[in-house]
Amino acid sequence: MVFRAPRTLSWTGLSRGARLTIDGQAFVPHARALLRAEERAAASVRPGHRALRVDVLGRRLSTAGLLRGFHRAHPEVELDVVTLLRADTAVDAVRDGTIDATFRAVPLPGGPLPDGVEAVPVLDEPLHLCTGPAHKFAAAHAVTPSRLAGHRIWMPGNAQGTEWAAYYDALAAAFGLTIDTIGPDFGVEPLLDAIADSPTPATFVGERTPLVWPVGHDLRRIPLRDPTPVYPHCLLWRTDNPHPALTALRDHLAATRPRLTEGETWTPATPAGAYAVRLRPT
Repeated sequence: MVFRAPRTLSWTGLSRGARLTIDGQAFVPHARALLRAEERAAASVRPGHRALRVDVLGRRLSTAGLLRGFHRAHPEVELDVVTLLRADTAVDAVRDGTIDATFRAVPLPGGPLPDGVEAVPVLDEPLHLCTGPAHKFAAAHAVTPSRLAGHRIWMPGNAQGTEWAAYYDALAAAFGLTIDTIGPDFGVEPLLDAIADSPTPATFVGERTPLVWPVGHDLRRIPLRDPTPVYPHCLLWRTDNPHPALTALRDHLAATRPRLTEGETWTPATPAGAYAVRLRPT
């Protein structure tokens, strides 16, 4: 950024020195303010000095709730919250230092994590079945995943090549389910509208994913049991990232990680050699 003083900015010579003209005195405070703004702008993108920048994939997902919990515990830490759709984009941003961390499901589709990028589990989120009031399982206290075989599970947001689509593909294969991804993805609200109005489709949502719907929808969230499928949220970061708040974030997530104590759980089995990840044990 280059500042050019107006031609009226000049100095009046005096026997004991020089002083700004009246125009110059009017100009200098504004120039100083612009210089301070330039310094703040540069610091906002300088690793180690800018706010801690974390990708949560979606601001209405449970990982955003994890970050809000960290903010409540550490209000002194400046945060930049970003949402990146693709896992490869997020991992590249972590590797390049554009962001400091990302929440993703590991293993990721498409290959191993880059050298120097590490992952640690932070939340195994149980799945719920979301149905309308006329659905066969609407009154159930819990449902075994295998009982959903033959029922339409509608998830138009499962874009191929994403880690959540890979997870649900593995879930469908493990329990003989049919997950329908056909149709435009208009977002959560239109999906819930369609489920509320029909006895046929249902969808999966995470236990900690907040959903809000009109009272008349009378939607149901039904836990899955025996086993409980859990979505494996992990935090990914670059091991040599110098940001001083990154350690505080990892420590907070480790200390507050929920523990599953009821029954058996299910996560996608990883075939030998399918993925190579550096997953830090907990």
